[in-house]
Amino acid sequence: MSFVLVDQVIDRALAEKRIVGTVVLVARDGQVVYRRAAGFADREADRPMRENELFRLASVTKAIVSVAALALIERHQLQLEEPVTKWLPDFRPKLEDGREPVITVRQLLTHTAGLTYAFREPEHGPYHRARVSNGLDEPGLSMEENLRRIASAPLSYPPGTSWGYSVATDVLGAVIARAGGAPLPEVVEHLVTRSLGMSDTGFGVKDATRLAEPYADGHPEPVRMGESYTLPSRASTLTFVPGRVFDPRSFPSGGGGMVGSAGDILKFLETLRTGGAPVLAAASVEQLTTVHVGPEAESWGPGWGFGLGVGILVDPVKARSPQSAGTWQWGGGYGHTWFVDPKHRLTAVAFTNTATEGAFGTFPIAVRDAIYYGSRA
Repeated sequence: MSFVLVDQVIDRALAEKRIVGTVVLVARDGQVVYRRAAGFADREADRPMRENELFRLASVTKAIVSVAALALIERHQLQLEEPVTKWLPDFRPKLEDGREPVITVRQLLTHTAGLTYAFREPEHGPYHRARVSNGLDEPGLSMEENLRRIASAPLSYPPGTSWGYSVATDVLGAVIARAGGAPLPEVVEHLVTRSLGMSDTGFGVKDATRLAEPYADGHPEPVRMGESYTLPSRASTLTFVPGRVFDPRSFPSGGGGMVGSAGDILKFLETLRTGGAPVLAAASVEQLTTVHVGPEAESWGPGWGFGLGVGILVDPVKARSPQSAGTWQWGGGYGHTWFVDPKHRLTAVAFTNTATEGAFGTFPIAVRDAIYYGSRA
């Protein structure tokens, strides 16, 4: 197995100044077969990227929080079909016609709850007017206030009738805290990260000296985000406030609030790929990685459906992907992607400190393709 092509992809992205730094890890059959840290964790300070670098995980958080929910379901502390109002009595968003539909835990996990993100709607849409946080901005905002803001905006569609990427996992985080009887960070640590020895990963920064500086797409090179940075999105804009993670008053965002290392996420994904123990039973992992919505969900583009918190590849041809059908994948807006291909017993984590190239640009696609074509060499 050769990974020369992966090295070439990384070298090219750095030379072309599309990313600032990266950590790429690949495991096959449970063994790490490729590992590389390259570029800068902090370009201005001339600090090189290290394999144990900490990253703001953004939506990489979602899979971890979804697993915590499934662990509570296994313990009979939570149920998929129960209404969210059992745990959050005041969370009652309505449709535009005033009807108040039931939203279930399953619909939060599958992003079919009728919720959305502000960056997925026009600049003057309801979430913008309500100032709903995306979990990456507004330091010091409480969970209670953000739930109030979400519930004040009309639902985008009747729950269960469509798929829409959304703040659902933030709401799920609040449900998990109530069902687990402790703040979300404590429940996630108890159910997931501590059991797996994910010592770098949590809702706070374990070691600020190892935290990668975030950058955003720019020309002739990525720009440092600084205190706040707003990126254009397909519908409007997406705002990042990197310092949010240092404010203990900020609500623990189940959709994007964790910090961690590539190595921890590889460990987490490999645990799921090999059956889930000691975190989940194999049946729960199967639930997580089975298509519940799709392929019309197009969660990661054409050919992709959605499971209980992760995207699932349904049609590799339509997706133009070398990955096998049944591959599960997600990423994070600060510049990350990961995937697990069960058929090939392959797990890959590609983290960068550059939004959005590291998550949605040519870099993750090129890394993916190089892993497959290089492994066939």
